[in-house]
Amino acid sequence: MTLAFGVRFLLVNASIEMPVTRWRSALMKRYIVRLTEAERERLRALIGKGKAAAYKIKHANILLKADADGPAWTDRRIAEAVGCHVRTVENVRRRCVLEGLEAALQRKEQARPRRERKLDGEGEARLIALACSEPPEGRDRWTLQLLADHLVRLEVVDSISAQTVRRTLKKTNCSHTVSSAG
Repeated sequence: MTLAFGVRFLLVNASIEMPVTRWRSALMKRYIVRLTEAERERLRALIGKGKAAAYKIKHANILLKADADGPAWTDRRIAEAVGCHVRTVENVRRRCVLEGLEAALQRKEQARPRRERKLDGEGEARLIALACSEPPEGRDRWTLQLLADHLVRLEVVDSISAQTVRRTLKKTNCSHTVSSAG
């Protein structure tokens, strides 16, 4: 009697956790990875050296385990073994099938940056020229806020923060705003 109860309990829980339609779609992979022997060897060499970026090694492991002519693991099992989300496994497989092995090993490029840059090359040049010039009258040196305000006055940009000016100057190794220590 307990055995029948245990079996019934498992079946009820299985139907609650994963409905039949979702269960079938989980078993049916949309993009099937089939690697050639040369591709497998390349991926094994990449993993074996350990000199590549961690994400590349992870993607190589995903592809080797997803290979339909090899182990052909499920996405969930691959995700647990590699230590990533199931969606990552799906995305790597999809990129491999649609764009090729090299694209699957790389990170996906952004279609556009999250935010447009305030200063383009010309704006950066104007900022550096301004920072290298003589400070305004009554000042010993340029401050970041003075530079930001002056760029707005010169209509190089509509608005800009002192932190953006700081990051830009740091990126270009420009230290003319700092007074010398002697």
